[in-house]
Amino acid sequence: MVSKKTEESPKLHKNEGLKADSNYLRGTIAEGLADTLSGAISADDTQLLKFHGSYQQDDRDERSERRKKKLDKAYSFMIRIRVPGGVATPAQWLKMDELSDRYANGTIKLTTRQAFQFHGVIKGVLKKTVQEINAAALDTIAACGDVNRNVMCNPNPHASEVHAEVLKLSQDISDHLTPKTRAYHEIWLDEEKISGGEEEAEIEPIYGKTYLPRKFKIVVAVPPSNDVDIYAHDLGFIAVVQKGKVVGYNVTVGGGMGMTHGQEATHPRLAEVLGFCKPEQAVEVAEKVVLVQRDFGDRTNRAHARLKYTIKDRGLDWFRKEVESRLGYKLLKAKPFKFDSTGDRYGWVKGADGKWHLTLYIQNGRVKDTPEFQMKTGLREIALLHKGDFRLTCNQNLIIGGIADKDRKDIEKLLKHYGLDRGLSSSGLRLNSMACVALPTCGLSLAESERYLPDLVTELEEVVESCGLRDDAIVIRMTGCPNGCARPYLGEIAFVGKAPGKYNMYLGAGFDGARLNRLFKASVKAEDIKEELRPLIEQYAKERKEGERFGDFCMRKKWVKPFEESENYHVPAVDN
Repeated sequence: MVSKKTEESPKLHKNEGLKADSNYLRGTIAEGLADTLSGAISADDTQLLKFHGSYQQDDRDERSERRKKKLDKAYSFMIRIRVPGGVATPAQWLKMDELSDRYANGTIKLTTRQAFQFHGVIKGVLKKTVQEINAAALDTIAACGDVNRNVMCNPNPHASEVHAEVLKLSQDISDHLTPKTRAYHEIWLDEEKISGGEEEAEIEPIYGKTYLPRKFKIVVAVPPSNDVDIYAHDLGFIAVVQKGKVVGYNVTVGGGMGMTHGQEATHPRLAEVLGFCKPEQAVEVAEKVVLVQRDFGDRTNRAHARLKYTIKDRGLDWFRKEVESRLGYKLLKAKPFKFDSTGDRYGWVKGADGKWHLTLYIQNGRVKDTPEFQMKTGLREIALLHKGDFRLTCNQNLIIGGIADKDRKDIEKLLKHYGLDRGLSSSGLRLNSMACVALPTCGLSLAESERYLPDLVTELEEVVESCGLRDDAIVIRMTGCPNGCARPYLGEIAFVGKAPGKYNMYLGAGFDGARLNRLFKASVKAEDIKEELRPLIEQYAKERKEGERFGDFCMRKKWVKPFEESENYHVPAVDN
């Protein structure tokens, strides 16, 4: 009898087995938290902890010295707090302020995904911190991990006539795609464990036992503002507004920023327009897109596991058919739309409801007090009297929203007293800058980012001001590694950490977020960046066309390699 040689199935990534065996994300997290002899938790639980909204980290500034003294790493935890749509109440702001002082490092980080983030939380108070976050009607579940993460939407005041509608959609999608496991409630909120066997007692109707192959990110945009960077995300909804009402959404799929140095198969990719859906269909469309990725995403190679690779490998038409087969109906043809920028609208703006909105510049999203600038204290004082809301922008800034005419004077007094609006007089380059956290806490960081970009911008301001470009908006972004948390590949000028003090320099992204940049020069030393950019900025000032953006100028001058039609670096406009 001749045996047939069967082809072996590809070996799944180890995280797939970890998720399958975790009893719906429980693992031994509870036991690890109860262990008072160590400031860390196990490697497996560290992976599962991400689904609960936290990363185990250590202070890399202290690693070498602690190693010399034969001490463990200085472990602590980052906590990410979901804020669907980025809107929080003054009471919630005050609670985040309080918790950051009591349990974290005294600062609040406003993230590039409209979330709050704490750093420096030690294991002994991790559970208490999460409990108090939940008591403020916020949570950390699914803020990280292989699930849909915080859903972003356009918070800016010029969209105020439809903001409530797009905010509700972002919150509805977030609620619908939140994992249904009770592990979070058992571990952190002391809910009683489900009785009976795991298989009979619990089910994840959308995700299943192994959840998604990788993280999943969803955004909602309201043209002409592309502040959410819609093309950078797995799934997007572009509001189509007619006569002040949302009549539906153009759906985009397949965007993503992450890549790995030296691995050409990994790369950033822009989302493509899939079709158009009605408002009442949007949540269902989101679910079906997630289901297709759940079933067809690569579970063997996490560097190839995002939706962008599923669509690249199988094609947009195939993906549309899969989504529509699960929907039971076809998506309609996309409607015309146009974006004009990815930035925030700073200063005072009056909304369609007659209330005022103030967008403040928060450098790299870090809310803190220093001897020179009591920003955190000033915002706390505003929260104590504010009757509207606080909106976290997708560019790490803050909108104090919904201010009535009668209350504006009191807000302005506090702004003046604490100098909270002084950042609004910053250069156009600084107002359009963004950085990830990087060192000392991010374990993936290869170079500085948040701690360095402000100083680099100061150096470059000398150049732009000498060229008469002080108030010109040029998008500049920096990350400490190639994973793309600050969406660097959509910066007109961008720096991606390659090694300590060295960065890959990118140029040429579209100001509207619809074109990626290209590598200009690899491994540029930090001290050489200013002189690398000086002649480019000077030439731009002298030779640009009327209204020409810096990124477009870089492409016209062919300072970076032109795009080919087959490359997913530029999104064509949707025409009538």
